[in-house]
Amino acid sequence: MAIKMRGKNPIDPPVTVVISRRVKPGCEAAFEKFISGITATAMTFEGHLGTNVFRPSSPADNEYQIIFKFDRASNLQIWEESECRRQWLARAESLRLEPARIRVITGLETWFTLPAPQPIVPPPRYKMATITLLALFPLIQLANFTLAPLLEFFPMPLLLKSLMITAILVWLMTYVVMPRMTKLFARWLYPKRLARRK
Repeated sequence: MAIKMRGKNPIDPPVTVVISRRVKPGCEAAFEKFISGITATAMTFEGHLGTNVFRPSSPADNEYQIIFKFDRASNLQIWEESECRRQWLARAESLRLEPARIRVITGLETWFTLPAPQPIVPPPRYKMATITLLALFPLIQLANFTLAPLLEFFPMPLLLKSLMITAILVWLMTYVVMPRMTKLFARWLYPKRLARRK
């Protein structure tokens, strides 16, 4: 199941894909080989940020969860449309009990994913908005006092300056600030999930 993103997309966010697969009894060993093969292949594609595999928690449970992360939706699309991925999925057809369930998470929700052996469920939107505000406000102030005056030395259109500052802020939010804010406020964002771990 591929994500259709035809044409040039002005917004190309990070993407997390959660794939849930129920495996036929007795096919676990073959499915483990499939997981090893497809994850090793995905690592060779540009933009691949990592794969997490959550195996069944008990003998009665036959569901695997495979989580792929890509830095851009366009890079995910290249992987999803690749011939090598198609070949790996064809090998797994005889191992599954039913079609895979696939969930795609983009945008703000990718900032609020903690590595955990449960399905990725983002916190309530008001909590995401609050943490985003707490992270973004000081970054904007910092940009106004440092980046904006620095760019004044370079003759360029105002829109280009604004684009450069915005790009820096988005990069910092995605790769530096929000992962740390998510861990810092984890008890407030995921109180039930953390309580289940204890």
